[in-house]
Amino acid sequence: MSKRIAIVEDEAAIRENYADVLRSQGYQVQTYADKESATQAFKLRLPHLVILDIGLNEDYDGGFVLCQQLRAKSASLPIIFLTARDNDFDTVSGLRIGADDYLTKDISLPHLTARISALFRRQEAFKLPVSEEHITQTGRLTLDSQRMTISWKSQPIDLTITEFWLVHALAKHPGHVKNRNQLMTDSKIYVDDSTITSHIKRIRKKFIKTDANFGCIETVYGMGYRWLNPTDTMSSHV
Repeated sequence: MSKRIAIVEDEAAIRENYADVLRSQGYQVQTYADKESATQAFKLRLPHLVILDIGLNEDYDGGFVLCQQLRAKSASLPIIFLTARDNDFDTVSGLRIGADDYLTKDISLPHLTARISALFRRQEAFKLPVSEEHITQTGRLTLDSQRMTISWKSQPIDLTITEFWLVHALAKHPGHVKNRNQLMTDSKIYVDDSTITSHIKRIRKKFIKTDANFGCIETVYGMGYRWLNPTDTMSSHV
C-alpha cells in the first residue's frame, strides 16, 4: 500500500505543486491550508509523513504548534519542515520540538523527494537487525548508514537526515578537506554557504552536548571543513 503524506502549506500554488510531484512518485497526498483543518484530519487518522510550513496564514508559528501536537501523538512519525524561514532560531526551534528535518523552499523538488525517501528508509531500517556491513567506525565515531544514525563514544547523537549525511561526508575520509559544494553533493542538499555553516554549527553543538571536548570538525578557512580523529584534532569554530 502506498504511503500517505500530508502537506500543510498556506500558499495554494506551492501546496499543489508539491502534491502533484509526490503523487507522480506514487504517494497518496492530502493537503491542508491551515492548522485547524490539518488538526481535525490528524485527530481522525495520522499520515505516514507530514510536510509542514511554519507560518500558516495569520498564524505565525502555526507549524510549530502542529509539530508539537503530532509529536505528542507519535514519537516515530516523520516530520519535515519546509519553509522560507531560513534562520538559526527557527531551525533550532523546529528540530528541538521534534522535526526530523528542516528544509528551505529553495530545495529542488528531486531533492525533497530524496529526503522523503530517506526518512521512510530510516523508519523501515529500525525494524531490521543491525547489519555490520553498514557500520563504519572512525576513531570514536560510529556510523550506521542503513539506519542513518551516529554515535560518539558509544553515545547516540540525535541528528537529522541532513546532518547525518554531512557528518558521513566528512568522516568517511578523515583528514580530507571537503568544500561546501562537495558537502552539498555528498549530503544531497543544495543550499547557500550560510546554510551549510549553520548546519555545521548545530552539528558541533550536538556533539559538544555529549562530549564537551569534541573538536573533530575543523574549519579550514577559505576551503571548507574536514573531520579529524581525536589524536589529530585542533579546536576550531565556524
